[in-house]
Amino acid sequence: MRAFYSNEIQLLVSTTVVEVGVDVPNATLMIIMDADRFGLSQLHQLRGRVGRGQHASYCVLVADPKSEIGRERMTAMTDTDDGFEVSRRDLELRGPGDFFGTKQSGLPEFRLADMTADFEVLEQARDDAAGLLKEASFWTSADYAPLRSYLQSEQIFQGDIID
Repeated sequence: MRAFYSNEIQLLVSTTVVEVGVDVPNATLMIIMDADRFGLSQLHQLRGRVGRGQHASYCVLVADPKSEIGRERMTAMTDTDDGFEVSRRDLELRGPGDFFGTKQSGLPEFRLADMTADFEVLEQARDDAAGLLKEASFWTSADYAPLRSYLQSEQIFQGDIID
């Protein structure tokens, strides 16, 4: 890395270790093989490793997607360079994974909401729940006893906060 940074060598072949913390202003070309196998956020991070200097730069995605989702991910990468839009598309395509489990992608088992379409209302519900937990009456009032009992039986609390 030091030799690449100081321009002693002009070619670096690497794994995705270059994703975070690598800042080589002279780097102007990145070729990502099998790009359809990466997540959108990771691809966005990778392409951000080039183009940090004064010279024109390019990120070439080499891909042969076998699924419709793979094709959509490659389209998303060519449609925008806005990180927030890339994240939104990634969430839409891959899902958020489990909030209380170990899955890193896929849709949670919500019964009433769509994670992408109902994002704002889910944020409001999260904020309302957090506000309720901060109120002393939640922890002492008999009105909330059934809810407290349910949440405790589902092991959702970690101390006095929702896990």
